[in-house]
Parts: sequence; structure tokens; C-alpha cells
Amino acid sequence: MTDRSQQLPAVLTPLEHGPITAAILDFVSEVPASKVNGSRDPASESRKLAARAAQRAAITAGSLALPPGPLGWLTLLPELVAIWKIQGQMVSDIAAAHGRNHSLGREQMLWCLFRHTAAQAFRDLVVQVGDRLIFRRMSYSVAERVAKQVGVKITQRTVSKGISRWLPVIGALGVGAYAYYDTGQVASTAIALFERDIAVEEASEEAHATVRTPKARVGSRPSVRTAKESADPLTPSAARKRAGSASKASGQKPGKSTSE
Repeated sequence: MTDRSQQLPAVLTPLEHGPITAAILDFVSEVPASKVNGSRDPASESRKLAARAAQRAAITAGSLALPPGPLGWLTLLPELVAIWKIQGQMVSDIAAAHGRNHSLGREQMLWCLFRHTAAQAFRDLVVQVGDRLIFRRMSYSVAERVAKQVGVKITQRTVSKGISRWLPVIGALGVGAYAYYDTGQVASTAIALFERDIAVEEASEEAHATVRTPKARVGSRPSVRTAKESADPLTPSAARKRAGSASKASGQKPGKSTSE
């Protein structure tokens, strides 16, 4: 019997989550490869890639939105998946144009595709330090949580888009225009990402470092001083100095007894 932890998200999620959340987890389980070579002008090449992808997304979304009424509702999820495939390939191509194929994982793919949709979902996943973005490596449970939050936002947006299915031509134009705009937002996020430094940290290591660092800072110096003091014997001169300090504290001169 196959171990549950080794199965793909697509096998597990349909029985436990909504169809959109399951589709997100299934989609990001594999990052698409790119045939684009590194460019000497990656910004210009990325804009060309974004323009072509936006046009494809608009045509695809508009075509799937043409069936009127209930038939239009049935095309909502296929439309989302089709748009994600176009956008995902665009993100992979933009990464390749910047020569950053090695920096593209499922964490970065999720960030590029859905940051503009649900930025709060990535609050604990991505940290910006100066011009650098640090991604925490996602476990399945973290990916599941992020996909749920993104899925809620997309579901709300999809319900409003579904109403346009009752207006065959006008609705299709509106859906296509939104797909064009949405793909542009994904492209902007991807370009901004691959123009800066990217780092990936394991979540467990980061958590351990957070625990160890404060203990080392707080306890190191006092423990060293205590060991040193206990190791040094109390010499006669040190005893007289200590007695003098105690006498000053009590208002008496050192070397005189209380009877004087």
C-alpha cells in the first residue's frame, strides 16, 4: 500500500478540500520546464513573454466563457486551470530569461501566481530583507494552508465572474479582459522576483535557529564570569579590598574597628 506522505496532492485533496484548492495543489506539484535561453536584456524579453501570455490568456478565457447559462458555470474550473497553465509557463520562461531556472520551485510559483490575489496567505512563507526575498521551504501542511486561503479568494472572485456567463458575448469579453489583466499582474510579480536575490530556508532549521540564538546571547557572558570568579581563590589583598568596599558602604573607614 502506498504511503500517504508520498502521494501527490492531487490524489489526496479532492476528498478533503474544495475543487479550487485541490486544483491549486495539483498544479504547483510540478513546475513546468522552459525552452527559453538566458537573455542579455531579460527585462525586455520578459515584457515580450508577458504580452504573449496575456493575449493567450485573454483568448482562452473568452472562448471558455462563451457558453451561456449553466453551461458557462461548468467551464469555470477548466478556465482557471487553463489560465494557470499559461501563467505558469510564462513564469518559468521569465525565470529562464533571467538565468534563474534553479531559483524556481513551487514556493516561488505560488508566490508569482497568487500574491496579488491573496498576499496575506504568504505572510509566514516569504520574508523580505532589504532587496532579498527569503522563502521558507513548504511542507505539505503549509502548502495546503496557503492553497486554502488562496482558494477562498479565488472562489469569491469566481462566483462574481460566473454571473457574466449569463451574458454570452459581453460576458466573454469581460472575462477575457480580466484574464489579460490578471496575467499582467503575475508577470509583474515574476519580473520583480527574478530581478532580486532569492534564498530558500528549511522551516525546521529556521525554527531551531530562532530558539538557540536568544539563549546563547543571554546566558553566555554571565556563565563565563561566574566560572571565573569561582575559580579564583580569595587572596589576602582581595579580602582587604572587599572589606574596604563593605566598610565604605556602611559609612566607616577601612582598617578601623567599631570600638574606635
